[in-house]
Amino acid sequence: MPSTAVRLSEAEVAQYHEDGYVIPDFRLPDETLDAIRIDHDRLLSRHPEFVDYCPALLAYDLAFLNYARTPEILDMVEQLIGPDIALWNSSFFAKPAGKGRATPWHQDGEYWPIRPLATCTAWIAIDDSTTENGCLRVLKGSHKNKDLLQHETNPDPNLTLNQELPLTDHDEDQAVDIVLKAGQMSLHDVYLVHGSAANTSGKPRRGMTLRLMPTTSVYDRAVAREQHEKIGIVDHSLRTLFLMRGKDKSGQNDFQVRL
Repeated sequence: MPSTAVRLSEAEVAQYHEDGYVIPDFRLPDETLDAIRIDHDRLLSRHPEFVDYCPALLAYDLAFLNYARTPEILDMVEQLIGPDIALWNSSFFAKPAGKGRATPWHQDGEYWPIRPLATCTAWIAIDDSTTENGCLRVLKGSHKNKDLLQHETNPDPNLTLNQELPLTDHDEDQAVDIVLKAGQMSLHDVYLVHGSAANTSGKPRRGMTLRLMPTTSVYDRAVAREQHEKIGIVDHSLRTLFLMRGKDKSGQNDFQVRL
């Protein structure tokens, strides 16, 4: 069971299910943020191609696994998806000052080979995330029908992802800005429509994600390969699964290190 040290309130849990996201009353300590920044600098020294976006941190540096083990984060996620939790990926959306690429409107589930589709994302602000430097934006409540909307392929190199939801001006007017201080995080549902603008400001906007799924779902590598071949997204079939809490309720997930 989750500890009582850091828990989502009943109102926060209700907001997550109603709106598709919540900003918990929790921040990572400064020393943890400093460690993440050091690890990210080391990653970029080895792989400068990830200056804007690294889709799979754990494939390149398992030091990032330490942050996924943060008990307070797992406690909160457990309240939302249950006690049996697998980490299947961690990414870094690092928008450098003045040249950070936009992330198009999308639903995460469009990219992910999880059946049934279920994941809670912890989006952790490593720098202050503001409207000026391209903070996350969401369409509140867009997850509720649990439907994947029709995405279109957009090969624009100025975007971090190549699948995009074409939204109306009305939709964009309804978007909510997720403004966070460094160390804060949002938790959001796999079906929530979200995106972010380019960073044209003088300040960086680094954000790290943890992708946590209930083990009642199966990570289907065959589906991942098919998605990669059909729509040209990164090959999610190579992701490593880590059992963070509980047991594999599906009995079908392969918790193996594939480096």
